[in-house]
Amino acid sequence: MSDLIDDPVPGQNTPEYTVAEISGAVKKTIEGAFGRIRVRGEVGRVFRARSGHLYYDIKDDGNVLACTTWKGQAARLSVQPEEGMEVIVTGKLTAFGAQSKYNINVDEVVVAGEGALMAMLEKRKKALAAEGLFDEGRKQKIPFLPEIVGVITSPSGAVIRDILHRLRDRFPRKVLIWPVAVQGAACAPEVARAIEGFNKLTPGGALPRPDLLIVARGGGSIEDLWGFNEEVVARAAAASQIPLISAVGHETDTTLIDFVSDLRAPTPTAAAEHAVPVRLELLAWVDEAGARLSRAMGQGVTQRGQRLRDLSRALPRPETLLDAPRQRLDRAEKDLPAALRNVAQSRKVQLTQVASGLRSQSLVSLIGQRKERITTLGDRLAPALSRTNTEKRREYSRVAARHNADRIFAECARKQGEIHELSTRLSRAFEANTTRHRDRLTAMERMRQTLGYTETLKRGYAVVRGDGELVTTSVAARAATALEIEFADGRLPLDGSTPPPPPSSTNAQPKPAPKKAKSAKPSPDQGSLF
Repeated sequence: MSDLIDDPVPGQNTPEYTVAEISGAVKKTIEGAFGRIRVRGEVGRVFRARSGHLYYDIKDDGNVLACTTWKGQAARLSVQPEEGMEVIVTGKLTAFGAQSKYNINVDEVVVAGEGALMAMLEKRKKALAAEGLFDEGRKQKIPFLPEIVGVITSPSGAVIRDILHRLRDRFPRKVLIWPVAVQGAACAPEVARAIEGFNKLTPGGALPRPDLLIVARGGGSIEDLWGFNEEVVARAAAASQIPLISAVGHETDTTLIDFVSDLRAPTPTAAAEHAVPVRLELLAWVDEAGARLSRAMGQGVTQRGQRLRDLSRALPRPETLLDAPRQRLDRAEKDLPAALRNVAQSRKVQLTQVASGLRSQSLVSLIGQRKERITTLGDRLAPALSRTNTEKRREYSRVAARHNADRIFAECARKQGEIHELSTRLSRAFEANTTRHRDRLTAMERMRQTLGYTETLKRGYAVVRGDGELVTTSVAARAATALEIEFADGRLPLDGSTPPPPPSSTNAQPKPAPKKAKSAKPSPDQGSLF
């Protein structure tokens, strides 16, 4: 006591704590005092790490609360937090001792009121409109009569029944249904994957690609329809290469997919009506068009026949058309003999003029000139040929010097050796490969025989058949009219007939009489193979 009283520094008896102990105590205090809580506020900055974890703040006028949503929790959130959104978060308050901070681990986020939802919807609508996703120029034309219609909706609701009934009444078509959730957290990703999946199908494949898509859902509150307001659904619908009709909600309901789709239908039934025409109306129109075509053709033939008759009356008679040519032919026939005589006389005069210039002396002189020229050219030809041969021989000698024949032969021999070596290696490789495959096939055959039930029969088991069917119970054996037991060396019928003798060779010794057949019921310690 005297030491405590005389202690010059008061407070030295106060216990000391480590930093970890203080951090742990604070964490236990916070988690024990609050547990699972709901907090309302405005979303501040939002950061999504590459690991998938989500970090963001919620705030009011003067305070900020840090929020953390782990990767597995973020995938299950029905609403993804966005900056400026007023939300209600639910989670567990905890402390992070490494930074002396406390935060809330959020596993559920809901929008605080319908007004906040509409504000967020308007914000998304403006952003998508700025990208041009709502432009009429990018929308596709709905096919007049699609061969295959793809429907994306819930398979258990009344919507799919209404669509199928309307399609069957108007014009029956092939329908492919992609079942999805139409509300809740799974709605948006499933609808987006369904649109992308239909677009990835191969036209004319085993599962053919649809010519038209219908995204349908019945009416509901804005929260129920919120999955069709997600950006991932709107972008998937805008990127679809297949024309798409949106039929979400009733006529007064509007979602983002309605703005990016190629056509918006007020109801799912109306979507089916836009998808196909009425078959009976088409048949009536075809009949009417055929009748109009027949009447038009008849009238056209009648008018052209009348026109032809009118024109034929203005044409002259055929016999009058030949009068003038006949007269020209008669005049030509009359003038032909005199014209022949005149032509023959003029040609005779021309021949006489030409023959007067042809004399034997001039021909002999011309032949001599030609012979002298030929002789001169012949004398020049021999030296020219000799010079050409000499030049070609020198050129051949230069080429032969550059390309030694012995070297060419040696190269050919070397290549032949390489070809022979490669052929030998190829033969050895083929033989080795064949041997390896043969050994593998033999091993597999041995394994097949080992695993077959015939090998099991050799170990003392038997197969019982009744009326040709396999028998595995005593009840089935009693019910059968005829039994047959298969052993390793043959089959034994038990229908009262004499069994066939087993095969034996000429030198086989007589075998003792078979023992009395035991009951087919297996013993307790030996289970039945079948």
